[in-house]
Order: sequence, then structure tokens, then C-alpha cells
Amino acid sequence: MFEAETTEGYKLCYTGDLVINTMWAWMGAMGVAPIDGIVSPSYNVYTPSSSLVDPNYIDAIVRIPVFPQEVIRYSKGVWSSRLRLYPEGFFEIWFPVPPFPEQHAIIAHIKKETAKLDALKQAAERTIGLLKERRAALIAAAVTGNLNIGGEKPYAE
Repeated sequence: MFEAETTEGYKLCYTGDLVINTMWAWMGAMGVAPIDGIVSPSYNVYTPSSSLVDPNYIDAIVRIPVFPQEVIRYSKGVWSSRLRLYPEGFFEIWFPVPPFPEQHAIIAHIKKETAKLDALKQAAERTIGLLKERRAALIAAAVTGNLNIGGEKPYAE
């Protein structure tokens, strides 16, 4: 990574702000800031109304695969890979905002299902590791003649 020569044009963002990369929004380059910080001029920072929406809910909404399609609808540019989402386009995007209890239920459901997927991923990774070990052992046994292949007697007797 490189360090910018200046922080001119950089923007402050606070925990819970929605941060969107203007140039890569069409690819889903956005999310809610988990900590306070600064972002480059390539980003726009939006502060959700805390009286209407939970930032975790907004983060979940912008991560839905269909959301970048909405972003594309309101972006400007002459080429699909050069689209830019400017604030006036962003404010045209419709966000469903259910009551807080429903937002919290959605967030809890996503966390629960994500935890299940994470557990499955870890189990699959463990299985892959064990299978690689087994493969290496079988190759070693075959190379050293300690594996009976096709009914032949191994060399070591």
C-alpha cells in the first residue's frame, strides 16, 4: 500500500456511517464504518438517521447482491466500468426501512445464518486438510512400495 502525500479532500467518517466508493459502488464497494476514521476523496460518507434505521441493517441491505444493480440504475458514466455514484444518484435509491424490531430481527437472522455458514466453512477446511494429509500418505506409501495396488504384493516382505 502507499500513503497519500496529503489528506486534502479526505472526509471524516464515524462509526455507523455508510461509506461508498464513488467509482466502485457499482461493484458493491460500500459498507458501514465499524470505527471512526477518514476516507479518501474517492468516497462519499452518509450518516443514517439513528431515529429511523440501525446502521447494521443498512450494512446488511447494501450487501445484498441485488443492491449494486440499484446503484447502477442511478450512477452516471459513459461506460459500464466507469460508472460513478454521486450523492444526487444515491439519494434516488429506495431503502426499505421497517420498524426497529423488524430491523433487529433481520440482523439477528443474518448473524445466525452467517454463523452456520462459517461453521460449515471451517468444517470443510478441516476436511480438506485431512484429505490432503491422507493423499500425501497414500502417495508416500505407493512410492515406497508399501501400498498393495491391484492385488500385487508390496516389495517389502
